[in-house]
Amino acid sequence: MSELIARSEEAIALEDKYGAHNYHPLPVVLARGEGVYLWDVEGKRYFDFLSAYSAVNQGHCHPRILATLIQQASTLTLTSRAFFNDVLGPYEKFITEYFGFDKVLPMNTGVEAVETAIKIARKWGYEKKGIAENEATIIVAENNFHGRTTTVISFSNDANARQSFGPFTPGFVRIPFDDIPALEKALEDNPNVVGFLIEPIQGEAGVYTPEIDYIPKAASACRKKNVLLMADEIQTGIARTGSLLAVCGDCTCEGHCEKQSTYTRPDILILGKALSGGFFPVSAVLADNPIMELIKPGQHGSTFGGNPLGAKIAVTALEVVLDEQLAYNARRLGRIFRERMMTLVKKSDLVSLVRGKGLLNALVINTSAESSVAWDICVAMKDNGLLAKPTHGNIIRFAPPLVITEEELHTCCDIIEETILNFKK
Repeated sequence: MSELIARSEEAIALEDKYGAHNYHPLPVVLARGEGVYLWDVEGKRYFDFLSAYSAVNQGHCHPRILATLIQQASTLTLTSRAFFNDVLGPYEKFITEYFGFDKVLPMNTGVEAVETAIKIARKWGYEKKGIAENEATIIVAENNFHGRTTTVISFSNDANARQSFGPFTPGFVRIPFDDIPALEKALEDNPNVVGFLIEPIQGEAGVYTPEIDYIPKAASACRKKNVLLMADEIQTGIARTGSLLAVCGDCTCEGHCEKQSTYTRPDILILGKALSGGFFPVSAVLADNPIMELIKPGQHGSTFGGNPLGAKIAVTALEVVLDEQLAYNARRLGRIFRERMMTLVKKSDLVSLVRGKGLLNALVINTSAESSVAWDICVAMKDNGLLAKPTHGNIIRFAPPLVITEEELHTCCDIIEETILNFKK
């Protein structure tokens, strides 16, 4: 069908007429991708600095993952979980050993995985911790982003995500991010807390990176009160921040969690996005037997969850992360990117701050969140061959595929610098 759309204006007009207006895309119509590059329908090439919100860490159309998809798609795609298949078991063994957990519950989208983790934590609270039925509470952080289902927006403080969508699901307490005293108080005040659901870095909120000891201290506080630490690594995991997981901190282990003693191990790990390299919706919740054994037949599931196609793709996607040392690449190039951007901060009054970790970074534009300046800068960068999007008004997130080279990164930094230094409000 793409060959029928010769011009960007036609494609944009079709989406505007026939699609729900639940997104506000940049005015570019993409038709092809390879590695760190995207091409629009007119053939112009761009550097991708969003990576489908970190879903394509392995780069667009990675040939190894593509070959796996083609092979499995021509063999068996879906059986449902009414039957066993010859792919799911090997995948479950692979991913549990890869991340160091006893069991995995496979799902499809990221928010499905979050919902799954919430159900598992509540069930654990009732059947293992002894909390009275329907009294379980989960602590979350302010400015969180875990998806947009009714339950998840119930504990969001994003007014735009919540307005006119109530009534909301109870059972959540919101505290400030990167605030251990607030967590300790919330744990002390409520004996019915079953879990603390946290993003190790708040990506959607503007790449807020907490103090280096925040996650370890949060884990310790949770252990003292017999509360599950639930790490949402959908955007931050799978090498994005320079380690296999963001909860790994500065651990340089490249995979298979060989140095488990050096990182904060969550009780429940939530994964998605790059788990498939962007080829297929694949998500997962991992936990050990005392938690996961509580889920019985008929209590949770999905027709597509654990399908052979997604399972096979996920194995190859994770193999690529290790074989191509993408965590190391993100760690090394992330430092270079922030150094270049800190130089830009000194040159331009338009940029006030750079922050991030690995290849998940953000520039804070020196305007109000209500201003259109960050959006206009992104449009100007698009015209100069680089695609990025603002978040929360005046913050621009930069997250290229982890296969980017140092030479390509410097070219992109040149584009960003030139665009901002020449930008006129």
